[in-house]
Amino acid sequence: MKRILIYLTAISMLGSITSCDKGFEEVNKNPVLATTIDPVYLFSNAQFSSAIGTQNYQLQIVQQINTPYTGILEGGNHNAVSDPNSNANFNSLYVQNGPVNLLTTVIAQTKDVPARSNLYHMARIWKAYVFMVLVDTYGDVPYFEAGKAYLEGINLPKYDDQRLIYEDLLNELQIATKALDPSKALEPGDLFFKGNIAQWKKLGNSLLLRAAMRYSKIDQAKARQFVAIAVDPTNGGLQSANSDNALISFNNIFNHPLANYFQGTERGNIYLGKAFVDFLKETNDPRIKVISVKYEVPANPIATAGAEDTTPTNQEGMPFGYNESTISSAPGFPGKIGSAFKYSQINRRTLGKIDAPEFFITYSQTSLLLAEAVQRGWATGDVKALYEAGVKAHMNQMASYDILATIPSVSQDSYLTANPFVPAKALEQINNQYWISSFLNGSEGWSNFRRSGYPKLPINTYPGKDPSVKDFIKRLVYPVRERSVNEANYNAAVARMGADELGTPIFWDK
Repeated sequence: MKRILIYLTAISMLGSITSCDKGFEEVNKNPVLATTIDPVYLFSNAQFSSAIGTQNYQLQIVQQINTPYTGILEGGNHNAVSDPNSNANFNSLYVQNGPVNLLTTVIAQTKDVPARSNLYHMARIWKAYVFMVLVDTYGDVPYFEAGKAYLEGINLPKYDDQRLIYEDLLNELQIATKALDPSKALEPGDLFFKGNIAQWKKLGNSLLLRAAMRYSKIDQAKARQFVAIAVDPTNGGLQSANSDNALISFNNIFNHPLANYFQGTERGNIYLGKAFVDFLKETNDPRIKVISVKYEVPANPIATAGAEDTTPTNQEGMPFGYNESTISSAPGFPGKIGSAFKYSQINRRTLGKIDAPEFFITYSQTSLLLAEAVQRGWATGDVKALYEAGVKAHMNQMASYDILATIPSVSQDSYLTANPFVPAKALEQINNQYWISSFLNGSEGWSNFRRSGYPKLPINTYPGKDPSVKDFIKRLVYPVRERSVNEANYNAAVARMGADELGTPIFWDK
């Protein structure tokens, strides 16, 4: 009898459970939860997350930012391998909610949707930008299979030959830029231009010009070919004003990637590089007054940092080749103030603000690249006028950081008069200015430095440098994690490209 009661009870419970299952799926659906997302929001997030920190390698390799410290800050300052710092670009751009995955998804969702064709082509252009940064940083990287873990189940993408990636980027930029159509639906969710097609065409062409100029050392015929396409006015033209700059504006909630570096806990450890400060001083560049400062108490927050000395003649950049123990032996060592050194730092009220904008591709850079292309005979125009326009554009760009950084036009004219354009030194002058114009855009400053050979920087002679570095770092090493998680594809890339070392050059740098 007891067994029967248990059996009947079980049957009763089973009936209750079955009854409860009816309508379960409908009851547990959130009626206000989105089940799909407009791809333009994925696109805008990709734009936003393309702003990455380049302080521990790129800005130090080109000697604009410096720190003497080893440990967590080490990298370009000592030509040393530091996995946490060298993997930053790779991890930031390939992360699940990063630009590569987001843009790949946007492209997949809009490819066959005529109503979103402009978004499709904008995503292709910006994906080209992201992969230029990746290739210029590491060489061979996952490209054709990248970002397809969810779409196609590819969790361990193969690395592609960097030459083939660049070939595809050139074609993508050319085709996507031409295909943009102002008569079709615009995309106001775009963070750069609110969907303005004319400006997107200029951006695509300006990025194509940048990519074409990467070939200046290895294939001038190809460089000339794609420069001609980029500058052709029937394709939409190039950036022609600072209003065409591609940038992200940050605020007090969403801070610039370098905010903590300049304003937070590392503020007393970060200085301007000697070569950069000396160049600005020697040319009496008015930008030095808005970039460089000596704080009375440099390790303190801005509110208690005391007097701020922006007098150009008083600025001193920190030389490379030293660590925290040996820097005191550097020629002209200025001493310390508490725990910090008396070297110049970035101005935290202007370019070092937590809400400073991040510039990706600018009119200044584009004008200077075009000046070089004309100088080389790959395009037509007035080299001197383009050079001066590029210099002035960057000086005017300073006001985007803060009104305190505004450089009056009279100061700009005086600078160009005192430092006139000399045709015999055109390539050097143009690329020296590109170096300044790319300040805080470490990826581009470093890439153009390797491509052009300018500025002529002193070799970092730090005694503990990685032995593969003969003069300057040529690329960053892959994340250690890739060597174990994606071992077969990692090994194939190294076998094809060369040793996974700081001294192995990118294909266009040979």
